[in-house]
Amino acid sequence: MKDWSMETKAVQSGYSPKNGEPRVAPIVQSTTYKYDSCQAIADLFDLKVAGHMYSRISNPTVEVFENKMAALEGGVGALALSSGQTASTISVLNICEAGDHFVALSTLYGGTFNLFKHTMKKLGIEVSFVDPEASPEEVKQSFQSNTKLLFGESLSNPGTDMLNFEKFSAIAKEMDVPFIVDNTFPTPYLCNPLQLGADIVIHSTTKYVDGHATSVGGMIVDGGTFNWANGKFPGMTEPDESYHGLSYVDTFGPNAYIVKARVQWVRDVGCYMSPQNAFLSNKGLETLHLRMERHSENALKLAEYLEKHEKVTWVKYPRLESDPNYELCVKYMKAGSGVLTFGVQGGSAAAERVMDALQLAERVVHVADVRTGVLHPASMTHRQLSEEDQLKAGVLPELIRVSVGIEGVDDIIADFSQALEKL
Repeated sequence: MKDWSMETKAVQSGYSPKNGEPRVAPIVQSTTYKYDSCQAIADLFDLKVAGHMYSRISNPTVEVFENKMAALEGGVGALALSSGQTASTISVLNICEAGDHFVALSTLYGGTFNLFKHTMKKLGIEVSFVDPEASPEEVKQSFQSNTKLLFGESLSNPGTDMLNFEKFSAIAKEMDVPFIVDNTFPTPYLCNPLQLGADIVIHSTTKYVDGHATSVGGMIVDGGTFNWANGKFPGMTEPDESYHGLSYVDTFGPNAYIVKARVQWVRDVGCYMSPQNAFLSNKGLETLHLRMERHSENALKLAEYLEKHEKVTWVKYPRLESDPNYELCVKYMKAGSGVLTFGVQGGSAAAERVMDALQLAERVVHVADVRTGVLHPASMTHRQLSEEDQLKAGVLPELIRVSVGIEGVDDIIADFSQALEKL
């Protein structure tokens, strides 16, 4: 399987049926599993053997999805969760405790920004946000003695800013902390963060991975490369009393992070993905490569059209040659993904008029599925942020985020054309 292409992995990996078993991975809609002896179950609870003890922690259908995502990202293991927000939360809580600190780029999705700035603070965990354009020296000045990680998005939401992997992975390595990257918008088909210096990758699988707006979910993929025994992460190395003094690093080696996230956090919080959502999301992965190619082609054509329109003041799409992220996008991604942003003359009110005039594109609080959709981040996804924090996140009042679908591109362009003419 290691020699398979990304396209073949998307279709074939994660599940290998035995003689007479279903060709398509089935939905195992069961909370419980039968074992032949008490000792067999005891060994499961002591983490001496692998297996499914309860569907709050693992499930055969969800495991297929996890295995495929791990194969696509090139990780040692994966953990499927109930939402992308849960993936962001657990990825941090798995290594941060009250009194700890981490650094994150300021150009994050609004929900992630609020999670880090406000909710994490209530748990005793502080965050420092840094400008992606800041020099490495400025970024390193944000680190403290208790800093435990560096967090960023490979392609920011909604600003579509491309992450400078070389710059930030070098900083993380120098500061000896893991680099966690949200790879939701590019997906593993367009970008592979683990090959570009990241240590852990997360996803909102609700978006392009599922691709059809049917299933909320999240995923954490562990690269298995970070040295958790560097003295900064006692939760990884010191005995866990809830497992009779087990040390995750000593017992699970390169899988320590992802095992701890499952058997400690998911065990206690119960935020695992449902079998039905895993089944649907896994089906979505089978066409990921086809969809991402079409999303990217359509988005580029729409961006080129909007860039020339007299009523459009600016357009951001990383594969436009005029975009400041163009060179980074060419360096790190196969294509530009399916999300673009643009502004129109007249500010926020004009943006809303354009959106209300669209007929094919729908106004939805969602992004990254087969249907074209639009959203006004300043009044929607980033509404809870202050004006100052919105600007730091790249959210301008007139910004319209377009999730370009896989419909006929001429129809998409015609829809935006008639809407803009109404300004």
